[in-house]
Amino acid sequence: MKDVRPVFQQALGPGWEQLGDVIRRHYTMAPFSNAHVCVRGTMDEVHHAPWARVLMPFGRLFGALVPYTGTRVPIEVHYRCRPGDALLYWDRVFSFEGRAPFHFRSHMAHAPAGGGEVIEYVRFGLGMRLAVSAEEGALVFRDLGYVWRLGRLHLPLPLGLLMGTAYVEERPDPDDADRFTMKMVLRHRWFGDVFRYSGRFRLGSQ
Repeated sequence: MKDVRPVFQQALGPGWEQLGDVIRRHYTMAPFSNAHVCVRGTMDEVHHAPWARVLMPFGRLFGALVPYTGTRVPIEVHYRCRPGDALLYWDRVFSFEGRAPFHFRSHMAHAPAGGGEVIEYVRFGLGMRLAVSAEEGALVFRDLGYVWRLGRLHLPLPLGLLMGTAYVEERPDPDDADRFTMKMVLRHRWFGDVFRYSGRFRLGSQ
């Protein structure tokens, strides 16, 4: 029997009800459907360390990294489900000044092991395992390591030695029921912040 609960509801279980209302609303999409939600906002900062330029060819190949930096960058994020599968699809559209819109696409699935874990995939089966939790109304993701999906196998990859460890959160704005903030940081234990971005979003119309 198909589980048509939202992906994060499957991962969080009872913790789903602990999320802020605006967080639940923009993730309340049933798998195996044509559901679509869009949020719009501004990235206050999109940053990567100067030395991280050496990673950009790898990032472009796998569609895994935002190659530009900037402040006050307009952004739209489209979340979609599809009738044929249980995945959650993301399309983050960054509008850097003087450049064509940059799309950072990925898809997310409840991990095969179940529980409070999801895997976010980019091209060629490269994925990041993420522990999901609800903390003071926020949706929080913590990096559990990289994998390469090969058929039904998920082979561990030691990319964290180079890329660092990711932390992501989406937190309700206490002053506006339709707004939330988000931040992502990819931090290396020796080299500091490799990538980071943060911004403010408003839940838009379908």
